Amino acid sequence: MVVAGDFKNGITIEWEGKVCQIIEFQHVKPGKGAAFVRTKLRDIRGGGVVETSFRPTEKFNLAVIDRAEMSYLYQDGDFYVFMDNETYEQIQLTADVVGDALKFVKENDIVKVASFKGQVFSIEPPLFVELQITATEPGFKGDTATGASKPATVETGATVMVPLFVNEGETIQIDTRTGEYMKRV
Repeated sequence: MVVAGDFKNGITIEWEGKVCQIIEFQHVKPGKGAAFVRTKLRDIRGGGVVETSFRPTEKFNLAVIDRAEMSYLYQDGDFYVFMDNETYEQIQLTADVVGDALKFVKENDIVKVASFKGQVFSIEPPLFVELQITATEPGFKGDTATGASKPATVETGATVMVPLFVNEGETIQIDTRTGEYMKRV
């Protein structure tokens, strides 16, 4: 159990039948009236964000999120197959659970599978991945003063904006949280 007065960013609680993560919180003590805790909560299953207030003495159950490292094996129609690296057990997840989390993930890459009470609700790719560029237009010499960029397709099929000096066949590092080019490898 956690009391609203003890909230911290990143804590996951059960609230109104949902599993929510605290994104932001603020203790407010107005000049008149009782103090309260203003929070911004993200529903980790549905993805929606809600802003609400609680009395500092309200109690909530902590939600324990299990994160297991698994290998992404392959896509089979509408299903994505993952394997637990310790038990070699395989699970199949639907496209609505996976979403676009595998946009920058190749087969056999390690991802984290997040679940609550045995129900998988999301896939967390590695923070940075290294992928090879399969298609992009050639850059022009002398056109680097503006910091211009061009679209490039990587081996997973995703499109990333890269600087003009990056060419087809090169390997680049990508931040999977933002989908931005980081550097050449």
